[in-house]
Amino acid sequence: MCGIAGFTHRGVNGHRELILKITRGLTHRGPDQRGVFATPHVCLGAVRLKIIDLAGGNQPIVTDDGNTAIVFNGEIYNHQALRAELESKGHKFRTNCDTEVVLRGFLEWDTDCFERLHGMFGVALWSERDQRLVLARDRVGIKPLYYSRAGQNLRFGSELKAILGHPDAPRNLDLDALQDYLSLNYVPGDKTLIEGIEKLRPGHLLEWRHGKARVRPYWQIRFAPDASWTRESAKSELDSLLRQAVREHMLSDVPLGVWASGGLDSSAILHYAAEASSRRLKTFSIGFDSSCCDESRYFREIARIYGTEHHEFRMPADQRIPDAVEELVEYSDEPGADAGALPVWFLSKMSRSHVTVALSGDGGDELFGGYLTYHADRLARPLRRLPALLRRAACSAATHLIPVSQRKIGFEYKLKRMLEGSLLPPDEAHLFWNGSFSRVQKTSLLPRLNGHHLERLGRPLPSALEIGYLNRYMLLDQKYYLPDNILYKVDRMSMAHSLEVRPPLLDHRILEFAARLPERLKLHGSSGKYLLKETLRGKLPDSIIDRPKSGFDIPAHAWFRGILKPLLYETLTREAVTSTGIFEFAATERLIRDHMNERVNAGYQLWGLLTLFLWLKRWRIQIPQPQEVAADSFAATT
Repeated sequence: MCGIAGFTHRGVNGHRELILKITRGLTHRGPDQRGVFATPHVCLGAVRLKIIDLAGGNQPIVTDDGNTAIVFNGEIYNHQALRAELESKGHKFRTNCDTEVVLRGFLEWDTDCFERLHGMFGVALWSERDQRLVLARDRVGIKPLYYSRAGQNLRFGSELKAILGHPDAPRNLDLDALQDYLSLNYVPGDKTLIEGIEKLRPGHLLEWRHGKARVRPYWQIRFAPDASWTRESAKSELDSLLRQAVREHMLSDVPLGVWASGGLDSSAILHYAAEASSRRLKTFSIGFDSSCCDESRYFREIARIYGTEHHEFRMPADQRIPDAVEELVEYSDEPGADAGALPVWFLSKMSRSHVTVALSGDGGDELFGGYLTYHADRLARPLRRLPALLRRAACSAATHLIPVSQRKIGFEYKLKRMLEGSLLPPDEAHLFWNGSFSRVQKTSLLPRLNGHHLERLGRPLPSALEIGYLNRYMLLDQKYYLPDNILYKVDRMSMAHSLEVRPPLLDHRILEFAARLPERLKLHGSSGKYLLKETLRGKLPDSIIDRPKSGFDIPAHAWFRGILKPLLYETLTREAVTSTGIFEFAATERLIRDHMNERVNAGYQLWGLLTLFLWLKRWRIQIPQPQEVAADSFAATT
């Protein structure tokens, strides 16, 4: 695992010192080795966390003729098979690492090589003879890759700070992206919160040559439900795919463990990892004193069943919490409105003191239909037949008559969100149910902006008539929520502690298999993740398989009335809010007051605002006023 950075240039002096400085800023991603490659046209930098071939594999790797160089972040699980194929074609290897396999594969197959890679990666390859730079990102977006146009040149890096390290880097807040952030808890698609800096989308590559850049997909998920799958045939196939994926993901020359939440997904990974390992596994979990978030009895049960060397961290209710919030903003690059980042921060910190690699259960909900929002999508269809006036009245009554629960996601919260969502277009409602601020709330917070609706995100996708309602909403989550929120959060929090996290469920063969399943094998009556549950039944205890769905989160509502209250008031001051020129302080103050008086539970919304304002201050982001917003100057060809 590594961090990469680089930029093209026109032979001006001083660039080697700049790439060295930028690369040093990524040391947390790779503390074991740092290197740069510089020519009159390009500078590449890499930091390395040694996982495979500890003695060799230092980066950048350059061909013997000095023409082609690579910097690479990730792991390729089929690199040994690819190595054998390339050796049969006459390629000679100097190392045993997967980075050189990608380099040789590029020399042999050019950009077609990316389709052959099984794994997670962000990669940059430079050809001096052709003056050509190629960037590519893995199919699902497990590993990040950002880029920015600077005149005729291109800059890129594993994190935004690799681009912000340039003295003339853009620092203007993107106001459209800000509205998405407040709605969704993340910025979807290729945008970031900074104008002119973009994300390379999952499954895409970028080719830059002579000042011109072109972006195109090399892989796309295609939902093609096949009604011929039976429960038994699908179970057999999924069992085989999981066993193979977990075994491949355990490839490592350094200590490896498993994140065990006690939920179905992480328990499934632990089951297959225990099958594949001849050694006692290490497991890691986070516990809470708050009963609304604590899953101790479940992860202790699964650790006991598999006889693991179990390590448990209890989230502290002391000053370490606000200190960690401020620290994680440093490593997040963009603010994360997902409060689940905080337990991932502490889980990563604890895990790294024992292992260098951890397997996670990320992806099960998006692939097999595990989120409660999929049930909400189904329930909303008949609800929309009722007059909108009646639904608005019911929403108002629920807001004023049902008391606020102290649970993480109480009944009154679900009911209010369901009624509010039923008033939105279906795609936007699905995104809203997993999101944060409503349209009305956002307009109150940002009265000078024109509004930025979310239904546009679903326009490029196949219709529900083509692939089914459930598959359409799952595709929305796989395209946006999974890479731009879940995987972003895990990458930043884990790499801040130099820990590599691998999600076997997101092996592309499992994604392609899940996309072929009929909806009845995903959402079966009131049961989500039906096929995954049935595949694991008899392997895991029923108490794990049938337990209610619970997200990996913090008691945000209570903490903002307690341990995080001082930091909140210190950050969202009248001066800080009004100085933005776009946020309305009265609306912000009202939200905080209503939360403190327990009129609403706004903990997750306050988390998004807190991390946003901490980020604006830390990275000295400039906020253009609405009339100053210019069109994006770099339109990549897709």
